[in-house]
Amino acid sequence: MLLQSVDEAFDLMKTRAVGRYGLSEVTQLDHALQSAALAVDRGLDDALAIAALFHDIGHLLPAEDTALAKQGVDDRHEEAGVAMLSRLFGPDVLEPIRLHVPAKRWLCAIEPEYFGRLAPDSVRSLELQGGPMSPEEAAAFGDEPYAEDAAALRRIDDDAKVKGLDVPGLETYLPMAKRLAIVG
Repeated sequence: MLLQSVDEAFDLMKTRAVGRYGLSEVTQLDHALQSAALAVDRGLDDALAIAALFHDIGHLLPAEDTALAKQGVDDRHEEAGVAMLSRLFGPDVLEPIRLHVPAKRWLCAIEPEYFGRLAPDSVRSLELQGGPMSPEEAAAFGDEPYAEDAAALRRIDDDAKVKGLDVPGLETYLPMAKRLAIVG
């Protein structure tokens, strides 16, 4: 599914991000909104805030909410999300999304204590995604132009699972997304 407009992406979030986010007690939309709010609170730029908002949009591709990781399937949602958003945004939004899963593998490789922060479903998906990077993989990833942005997004992803957290609504980010869009 190639999204044709920012409005279409926001409509998809409104209508499809209502299911539970993994094993957490928040919905996919709650997770997205908490992620965007954390990016803003941490002083990250608008592109990272929008990347945070949409980083898991690839999970919305299946017709129904499914626990694919629990079934032993890596849904490669980061790639699906980038494909969905590729017509709308440039690399400052897309690259952190594309790299947020490898960033988890990277952080596990370079920061031994990072693994202990992962939620149980994230530990399971890490196994499916290849586990912590080898030293060679970690060195190559660290040289990626968007590695630090992806790591910041990954840390946000880990923290954005708080039931009942009061954060700004989806429409708060629409003007920001439209400013960043390469097509309406």
